[in-house]
Amino acid sequence: MKIYNVILSGGVGSRLWPLSRKSHPKQYLSIFNQKSLFELTIERNQLITKDLVVIGNQYNQHLTDESLAKLGISCATITETVPRNTAAAIAFAALAVDRDDILIITPSDHLIENMEAYAKAIESAIALAIDNSIVTFGIKPTHPETGYGYIEHKGNHVLSFREKPNHITAQDFIEKGNFLWNSGMFCFKASVLLDELKKFEPEVYEKSVIAWNNRENGKLNEEDSLAIPSISIDYAVMERSKKIKVVEASFQWNDLGSFEALYDYYVASGHPVDKNGNMCIGTDVFTAFVGMRNTIFVCTPTANLILEKKDSQEVKNVYTHLEKINSDLI
Repeated sequence: MKIYNVILSGGVGSRLWPLSRKSHPKQYLSIFNQKSLFELTIERNQLITKDLVVIGNQYNQHLTDESLAKLGISCATITETVPRNTAAAIAFAALAVDRDDILIITPSDHLIENMEAYAKAIESAIALAIDNSIVTFGIKPTHPETGYGYIEHKGNHVLSFREKPNHITAQDFIEKGNFLWNSGMFCFKASVLLDELKKFEPEVYEKSVIAWNNRENGKLNEEDSLAIPSISIDYAVMERSKKIKVVEASFQWNDLGSFEALYDYYVASGHPVDKNGNMCIGTDVFTAFVGMRNTIFVCTPTANLILEKKDSQEVKNVYTHLEKINSDLI
């Protein structure tokens, strides 16, 4: 039995547009002390296991290769020609290893601190996975966040998964005290995940097997991939399986999926803000905010964004609009 870290790196990070683009997604931006979130993820998990699998897409494969070369690490890579969501991506990882191997699934765009607590959570999850559970990691919430899904739990037992709530519902979750943020990290035995996927989403399983068997040098065939239903692992397995357990994690965690999250990280790191909480990102040119509070100005060579911090989740709508009109700005 081997333990693999599987890094999911196919996302675009549309809520961080215009910093994050298809051609250079947020996980590859070297904005964290000259390192990217992708590099930090690899370094963090190398302390747990040296066996690594990276799943990305054909548009960022060169960025993956550059990052791995920078770190002096070689590993198996799986290249998706078209995105089919996390159920298929994770199925490919499970098909790439032996059935009894343990997979630790980690997105490539999370910022995690307190390695001692992180290692302890991983150790607990591996023990549950060896016992044929599918483990998710829940983060104790620090505020009523509306950008994350929630896990209702009792000890290690998952009572329910909840969609991203509105502010009032999120506040209610926190007051109840038995809800955790859904981190999107998982741990399981390859065979257990594949068997549950086959049980609940047989078409996803069967079409993923076909695509996997027809791959060439780790690259999946586009026609085979398009035949796979696009569904998240949460909907496909996590919310339906009776084998799900949760590990409550005490490490500091941030998925940096929005400008509000990035703003908070930058403030904690000493990035300047004015007396009204306004911040510039991406430029050292003097910028004055008049009559504004908690506003973020994002500057790039080809596009700028101005937003109120509280509306960070709405940035995805800008990206979606640009995508619909086939803009080069994405």
